[in-house]
Amino acid sequence: MTKQTTAHALAGQLFAAEAAIDAALTETASLIAMFPAARAEALLSAVVGQRAFHTTAAAVSALTEARGQLVATHHTLSALARRMGLETLAVGPLDKPRERRARFAAGGGGSHESHTA
Repeated sequence: MTKQTTAHALAGQLFAAEAAIDAALTETASLIAMFPAARAEALLSAVVGQRAFHTTAAAVSALTEARGQLVATHHTLSALARRMGLETLAVGPLDKPRERRARFAAGGGGSHESHTA
């Protein structure tokens, strides 16, 4: 494998890991958001299920920390690629869907940036 193909493989895996963390955060946040309504619908006291609420909140916190660590990895690998003189790599969409919507809503265009690893 060349440095370029290795970097490309790393970038693809990093983006997959970032997407997995985001998916886990989305699902876990959806779960915790259901708790208050489920408790109220079942006509249960506020103390019922507090432990589950607390442990799920801890899971959201841990996933948030993991996401931050992956973002730090992203920055570290990008800097390493630049120091090694590797070409800019583009893997997957060049901007995230929400970022694209926000730019268009603000009157901006699409992103011309690419990701590096």
